[in-house]
Amino acid sequence: QDYTWEEHGFSLINRLYPDVGQLLDEKFQVVYNLTYNTIAMHCGVDTSVLRRAIWNYVHCVFGIRYDDYDYGEVNQLLERNLKIYIKTVACYPEKTTKQIYTQFWRHFKHSEKVHINLLLLEARMQAALLYALRAVTRYMT
Repeated sequence: QDYTWEEHGFSLINRLYPDVGQLLDEKFQVVYNLTYNTIAMHCGVDTSVLRRAIWNYVHCVFGIRYDDYDYGEVNQLLERNLKIYIKTVACYPEKTTKQIYTQFWRHFKHSEKVHINLLLLEARMQAALLYALRAVTRYMT
């Protein structure tokens, strides 16, 4: 809550490495906004709430929480098997198995599951950057 990508991380990394902040931000935004507006067999679905829940759950796993987000959404939208998968891939990627992959969202397309992977890996990268950049900020002040 006191150190976010939008308010602190982006500007610090841009100050240290010009243009890198913009490239990283674009990368995060592309993955975060990627959607076909479908879920399983349903078309025309607004998936933004689900994508936000996944992104914020990954950050939460790494101890980053936002005051302006209702974490009740995470429990409503992410089934237990999906949470297990997200936590395993984000924290222990070497323990990821095909069984864990097939246990969540059984009726969903592989492309949708790949999107989950992209979301969680980019959210994980942003979380790691936030910790590193916060340490740099503390060192500089």
